[in-house]
Amino acid sequence: MTPDVRLVHGRQERRSDEPLHRGVYLLPNLITTCGLFSGFYSIIATIDGSYQVAAVCILIAHVFDGLDGRIARLTKSTSRFGIEYDSLSDLVAFGVAPGILVYKWALEPWGNWGWLAASLYVACGALRLARFNVQAELGAKKHFTGLPIPAAADTVASTVLLYYFFGGEGATHKHIILLVVIYGLAALMVSNVSYNSFKSFHLNPRQPLWILVALIVGLKFVIAEPQIFLFTAFMLYALSGPVTWVLRRPKAGRARTEEPPVAKVQHLR
Repeated sequence: MTPDVRLVHGRQERRSDEPLHRGVYLLPNLITTCGLFSGFYSIIATIDGSYQVAAVCILIAHVFDGLDGRIARLTKSTSRFGIEYDSLSDLVAFGVAPGILVYKWALEPWGNWGWLAASLYVACGALRLARFNVQAELGAKKHFTGLPIPAAADTVASTVLLYYFFGGEGATHKHIILLVVIYGLAALMVSNVSYNSFKSFHLNPRQPLWILVALIVGLKFVIAEPQIFLFTAFMLYALSGPVTWVLRRPKAGRARTEEPPVAKVQHLR
Protein backbone atom coordinates (compact mmCIF):
# COMPACT_ATOMS: atom_id res chain seq x y z
CA MET A 1 0.00 0.00 0.00
CA THR A 2 1.43 3.36 -1.02
CA PRO A 3 1.93 6.10 1.61
CA ASP A 4 -0.87 8.25 0.18
CA VAL A 5 -3.44 5.42 0.37
CA ARG A 6 -5.31 4.26 3.48
CA LEU A 7 -7.91 1.64 4.31
CA VAL A 8 -11.43 2.93 5.03
CA HIS A 9 -14.08 0.31 5.93
CA GLY A 10 -12.06 -2.40 4.19
CA ARG A 11 -11.40 -0.53 0.93
CA GLN A 12 -8.52 1.62 -0.22
CA GLU A 13 -8.99 5.36 -0.34
CA ARG A 14 -6.55 8.06 -1.38
CA ARG A 15 -5.65 10.62 1.26
CA SER A 16 -6.94 14.14 0.72
CA ASP A 17 -3.80 15.79 2.14
CA GLU A 18 -0.76 16.48 0.06
CA PRO A 19 2.55 14.84 1.05
CA LEU A 20 4.45 16.78 3.70
CA HIS A 21 7.60 17.08 1.56
CA ARG A 22 5.73 19.53 -0.67
CA GLY A 23 5.75 22.02 2.19
CA VAL A 24 3.36 23.47 4.78
CA TYR A 25 1.09 26.51 4.78
CA LEU A 26 2.90 29.40 6.47
CA LEU A 27 0.22 31.87 7.57
CA PRO A 28 -2.12 29.65 9.63
CA ASN A 29 0.80 27.72 11.16
CA LEU A 30 2.54 30.97 12.13
CA ILE A 31 -0.62 32.10 13.91
CA THR A 32 -0.79 28.73 15.66
CA THR A 33 2.82 29.25 16.73
CA CYS A 34 1.88 32.64 18.23
CA GLY A 35 -0.73 30.87 20.33
CA LEU A 36 1.86 28.29 21.38
CA PHE A 37 4.30 31.05 22.39
CA SER A 38 1.55 32.78 24.39
CA GLY A 39 0.85 29.56 26.27
CA PHE A 40 4.53 28.98 26.94
CA TYR A 41 5.04 32.53 28.19
CA SER A 42 2.07 32.00 30.50
CA ILE A 43 4.03 29.16 32.10
CA ILE A 44 7.08 31.40 32.51
CA ALA A 45 4.94 34.16 34.06
CA THR A 46 3.45 31.65 36.51
CA ILE A 47 6.92 30.51 37.57
CA ASP A 48 7.84 34.18 38.17
CA GLY A 49 4.68 34.67 40.24
CA SER A 50 3.05 37.02 37.72
CA TYR A 51 -0.31 35.27 37.77
CA GLN A 52 -2.22 38.10 36.11
CA VAL A 53 0.17 38.15 33.17
CA ALA A 54 -0.12 34.37 32.92
CA ALA A 55 -3.92 34.59 32.80
CA VAL A 56 -3.86 37.29 30.11
CA CYS A 57 -1.47 35.19 28.00
CA ILE A 58 -3.97 32.31 28.06
CA LEU A 59 -6.71 34.61 26.80
CA ILE A 60 -4.40 35.93 24.07
CA ALA A 61 -3.64 32.34 23.05
CA HIS A 62 -7.39 31.79 22.60
CA VAL A 63 -7.51 34.74 20.20
CA PHE A 64 -4.77 33.18 18.07
CA ASP A 65 -6.50 29.80 18.29
CA GLY A 66 -9.65 31.32 16.87
CA LEU A 67 -7.78 33.09 14.09
CA ASP A 68 -5.67 30.26 12.69
CA GLY A 69 -8.59 28.01 11.77
CA ARG A 70 -10.62 30.81 10.21
CA ILE A 71 -7.69 32.07 8.18
CA ALA A 72 -6.89 28.54 7.04
CA ARG A 73 -10.46 28.11 5.80
CA LEU A 74 -10.57 31.53 4.14
CA THR A 75 -7.28 30.96 2.33
CA LYS A 76 -8.11 27.29 1.62
CA SER A 77 -4.92 26.23 3.37
CA THR A 78 -6.26 23.60 5.76
CA SER A 79 -4.13 20.48 6.14
CA ARG A 80 -3.75 17.48 8.39
CA PHE A 81 -0.40 18.88 9.54
CA GLY A 82 -2.09 22.11 10.65
CA ILE A 83 -4.79 20.22 12.55
CA GLU A 84 -2.25 18.14 14.47
CA TYR A 85 -0.01 21.14 15.14
CA ASP A 86 -3.00 23.12 16.40
CA SER A 87 -3.91 20.33 18.83
CA LEU A 88 -0.38 20.21 20.24
CA SER A 89 -0.40 23.98 20.64
CA ASP A 90 -3.78 23.83 22.37
CA LEU A 91 -2.51 21.23 24.83
CA VAL A 92 0.28 23.59 25.89
CA ALA A 93 -1.73 26.84 25.89
CA PHE A 94 -5.02 25.52 27.30
CA GLY A 95 -3.90 22.40 29.14
CA VAL A 96 -0.42 22.68 30.63
CA ALA A 97 -0.35 26.48 31.06
CA PRO A 98 -3.64 26.83 33.00
CA GLY A 99 -2.86 23.62 34.91
CA ILE A 100 0.43 25.06 36.19
CA LEU A 101 -1.18 28.46 36.75
CA VAL A 102 -4.03 27.17 38.88
CA TYR A 103 -1.69 24.89 40.84
CA LYS A 104 0.75 27.66 41.78
CA TRP A 105 -2.02 30.22 42.31
CA ALA A 106 -4.57 28.19 44.29
CA LEU A 107 -3.95 24.45 44.61
CA GLU A 108 -0.45 24.17 46.02
CA PRO A 109 -1.64 24.44 49.69
CA TRP A 110 -3.77 21.29 49.13
CA GLY A 111 -0.71 19.08 48.73
CA ASN A 112 -1.44 15.83 46.89
CA TRP A 113 -5.05 16.81 46.23
CA GLY A 114 -3.83 20.02 44.60
CA TRP A 115 -1.34 18.60 42.12
CA LEU A 116 -3.65 15.68 41.39
CA ALA A 117 -6.41 18.13 40.46
CA ALA A 118 -4.08 20.12 38.20
CA SER A 119 -2.68 16.99 36.53
CA LEU A 120 -6.19 15.58 36.05
CA TYR A 121 -7.17 18.83 34.35
CA VAL A 122 -4.26 18.45 31.90
CA ALA A 123 -5.01 14.77 31.25
CA CYS A 124 -8.71 15.41 30.63
CA GLY A 125 -7.78 18.29 28.34
CA ALA A 126 -5.58 15.98 26.28
CA LEU A 127 -8.38 13.41 26.10
CA ARG A 128 -10.81 16.12 25.04
CA LEU A 129 -8.52 17.20 22.19
CA ALA A 130 -8.03 13.62 21.03
CA ARG A 131 -11.77 12.99 21.01
CA PHE A 132 -12.42 16.23 19.15
CA ASN A 133 -9.91 15.34 16.42
CA VAL A 134 -11.61 11.98 15.90
CA GLN A 135 -15.09 13.52 15.80
CA ALA A 136 -13.96 16.39 13.55
CA GLU A 137 -13.35 13.90 10.73
CA LEU A 138 -17.11 13.26 10.67
CA GLY A 139 -17.80 16.88 9.72
CA ALA A 140 -18.77 20.11 11.50
CA LYS A 141 -21.47 19.89 14.13
CA LYS A 142 -23.69 22.42 15.83
CA HIS A 143 -22.68 21.14 19.27
CA PHE A 144 -19.48 20.06 20.98
CA THR A 145 -19.37 16.90 23.06
CA GLY A 146 -17.84 17.94 26.36
CA LEU A 147 -16.54 21.35 27.44
CA PRO A 148 -13.98 22.63 24.88
CA ILE A 149 -10.51 22.92 26.40
CA PRO A 150 -10.11 26.63 25.42
CA ALA A 151 -13.32 27.42 27.32
CA ALA A 152 -12.04 25.54 30.38
CA ALA A 153 -8.75 27.45 30.21
CA ASP A 154 -10.60 30.76 29.83
CA THR A 155 -12.64 29.95 32.93
CA VAL A 156 -9.43 29.45 34.91
CA ALA A 157 -7.82 32.61 33.53
CA SER A 158 -10.88 34.81 34.07
CA THR A 159 -11.18 33.53 37.66
CA VAL A 160 -7.60 34.62 38.34
CA LEU A 161 -8.25 38.06 36.83
CA LEU A 162 -11.44 38.46 38.87
CA TYR A 163 -9.53 37.64 42.06
CA TYR A 164 -7.08 40.50 41.45
CA PHE A 165 -9.88 42.81 40.33
CA PHE A 166 -11.40 42.55 43.80
CA GLY A 167 -8.10 43.38 45.49
CA GLY A 168 -6.44 39.99 45.86
CA GLU A 169 -2.68 39.78 46.13
CA GLY A 170 -0.29 36.93 45.38
CA ALA A 171 -1.59 33.38 45.60
CA THR A 172 -4.94 32.55 47.13
CA HIS A 173 -5.55 30.89 50.46
CA LYS A 174 -6.81 27.33 50.84
CA HIS A 175 -10.28 27.64 49.26
CA ILE A 176 -12.02 24.33 48.63
CA ILE A 177 -14.29 25.92 46.01
CA LEU A 178 -11.33 26.37 43.63
CA LEU A 179 -10.33 22.74 44.10
CA VAL A 180 -13.87 21.63 43.28
CA VAL A 181 -14.00 23.92 40.23
CA ILE A 182 -10.86 22.35 38.72
CA TYR A 183 -12.18 18.83 39.27
CA GLY A 184 -15.47 19.97 37.76
CA LEU A 185 -13.84 21.45 34.66
CA ALA A 186 -11.84 18.25 34.16
CA ALA A 187 -15.00 16.16 34.39
CA LEU A 188 -16.93 18.40 31.99
CA MET A 189 -14.22 18.17 29.34
CA VAL A 190 -14.50 14.38 29.11
CA SER A 191 -18.26 14.24 29.67
CA ASN A 192 -20.96 13.65 27.06
CA VAL A 193 -22.62 16.96 27.87
CA SER A 194 -23.38 19.02 24.76
CA TYR A 195 -22.16 22.60 24.31
CA ASN A 196 -23.17 25.02 21.59
CA SER A 197 -20.42 25.44 19.00
CA PHE A 198 -22.00 28.62 17.51
CA LYS A 199 -21.06 27.30 14.06
CA SER A 200 -24.64 27.70 12.87
CA PHE A 201 -24.76 31.35 13.96
CA HIS A 202 -25.07 33.77 11.04
CA LEU A 203 -25.36 37.51 11.49
CA ASN A 204 -27.89 38.83 9.00
CA PRO A 205 -27.31 42.32 7.56
CA ARG A 206 -30.55 43.68 9.08
CA GLN A 207 -31.51 43.17 12.72
CA PRO A 208 -34.01 44.82 15.10
CA LEU A 209 -32.87 48.07 16.66
CA TRP A 210 -32.88 46.64 20.19
CA ILE A 211 -30.11 44.18 19.23
CA LEU A 212 -27.86 47.08 18.22
CA VAL A 213 -28.63 48.86 21.51
CA ALA A 214 -27.89 45.68 23.48
CA LEU A 215 -24.57 45.23 21.69
CA ILE A 216 -23.59 48.83 22.40
CA VAL A 217 -24.43 48.43 26.10
CA GLY A 218 -22.53 45.15 26.21
CA LEU A 219 -19.51 46.74 24.55
CA LYS A 220 -19.49 49.53 27.13
CA PHE A 221 -19.65 46.92 29.90
CA VAL A 222 -16.69 45.07 28.40
CA ILE A 223 -14.64 48.26 28.26
CA ALA A 224 -15.62 49.36 31.75
CA GLU A 225 -15.33 46.05 33.63
CA PRO A 226 -13.60 43.45 31.41
CA GLN A 227 -12.72 41.14 34.31
CA ILE A 228 -16.33 40.79 35.44
CA PHE A 229 -17.60 40.38 31.89
CA LEU A 230 -15.06 37.68 30.97
CA PHE A 231 -15.64 35.71 34.16
CA THR A 232 -19.42 35.90 33.77
CA ALA A 233 -19.35 34.92 30.09
CA PHE A 234 -17.00 31.95 30.48
CA MET A 235 -18.63 30.68 33.66
CA LEU A 236 -22.09 30.83 32.10
CA TYR A 237 -20.84 28.93 29.08
CA ALA A 238 -19.25 26.25 31.29
CA LEU A 239 -22.52 25.88 33.22
CA SER A 240 -24.74 25.99 30.12
CA GLY A 241 -23.99 22.37 29.26
CA PRO A 242 -24.98 20.77 32.60
CA VAL A 243 -28.00 23.07 32.96
CA THR A 244 -29.29 22.19 29.49
CA TRP A 245 -28.70 18.49 30.17
CA VAL A 246 -30.71 18.66 33.41
CA LEU A 247 -33.57 20.55 31.76
CA ARG A 248 -33.78 18.08 28.87
CA ARG A 249 -33.88 14.95 31.02
CA PRO A 250 -37.62 15.19 31.92
CA LYS A 251 -38.50 15.71 28.25
CA ALA A 252 -36.42 12.71 27.21
CA GLY A 253 -38.08 10.59 29.90
CA ARG A 254 -41.56 11.59 28.76
CA ALA A 255 -40.65 10.87 25.14
CA ARG A 256 -39.57 7.33 26.07
CA THR A 257 -42.73 6.64 28.06
CA GLU A 258 -44.98 7.98 25.28
CA GLU A 259 -43.29 5.88 22.58
CA PRO A 260 -45.88 3.65 20.78
CA PRO A 261 -45.78 -0.08 21.63
CA VAL A 262 -45.24 -0.95 17.96
CA ALA A 263 -42.07 1.12 17.85
CA LYS A 264 -40.80 -0.62 20.98
CA VAL A 265 -41.35 -4.03 19.38
CA GLN A 266 -39.45 -2.92 16.29
CA HIS A 267 -36.52 -1.82 18.45
CA LEU A 268 -36.33 -5.32 19.93
CA ARG A 269 -35.97 -7.00 16.53
